[in-house]
Amino acid sequence: MRDKSQEERRIWLIRELQREMPQYRGISIPEGEEAQWRLLRSLFNVRPPYPASGEFLKVQDEYLSEMIRRRGIVDGEELPPVRKDNRLSLWQGDITRLRCGAIVNAANSALLGCWQPCHSCIDNIVHSLSGVQLRIRCNELMEAQGHEEETGKAKITPAYNLPSSYVLHTVGPIISGPLREKDCVLLSDCYRSCLELAAENNVKSVAFCCISTGVFHFPQEKAAEIAVEAVTRFLERKSSVQKVIFNVFTDRDFEIYQKLLEQ
Repeated sequence: MRDKSQEERRIWLIRELQREMPQYRGISIPEGEEAQWRLLRSLFNVRPPYPASGEFLKVQDEYLSEMIRRRGIVDGEELPPVRKDNRLSLWQGDITRLRCGAIVNAANSALLGCWQPCHSCIDNIVHSLSGVQLRIRCNELMEAQGHEEETGKAKITPAYNLPSSYVLHTVGPIISGPLREKDCVLLSDCYRSCLELAAENNVKSVAFCCISTGVFHFPQEKAAEIAVEAVTRFLERKSSVQKVIFNVFTDRDFEIYQKLLEQ
């Protein structure tokens, strides 16, 4: 039997997800790659963490792997170092394109990914492109733990279809009023927890997103200062971690980190 095309895989996956979740069977499959991907991603986002069949995972993995390849993979090892420390790099772009030991996901306390279809947060895109296995694995970890993930802690999972080997999930502090010293300590804990977990798993390179600065409203400049300080302090230890990438998405965050790292 010939291999499925990307369109055939996409439509097959949509139909399988609609079969699994009958409440979405009435949604017509739209024309066009982009519209079909938005529907497929939306169904990924709302799928509960129950087991998936081997056939589903095979088609899904083929589809996502090819999609990620076409989007372009960036080798984290080839990113140039910054002036401050040759073990640090700064890169602006989509963290899910990075090939490195581990990428960091800014998660919520449930640790099951973002359930809002096609939301723009990093948690959503990480789960969307890694595949349904990630939510399933996170659910296993949370059921074993028996309570929500605490702020400042971290969990590690395989990255499944992403170019990186692992995903480090951490819950940053939520800022709803004036910034407190406790918030700063908790954000620093996020970076330390991720790096300690990376070292425990012999990970050599880690890419950090800007934890808590999106919908959690941590001030960007202070968050960057805490991030650089926490990472620099950790790298004074002897561990497997040899490279840390500060991944930013916005021009503003790039300017902030560039000022801190290139001085």
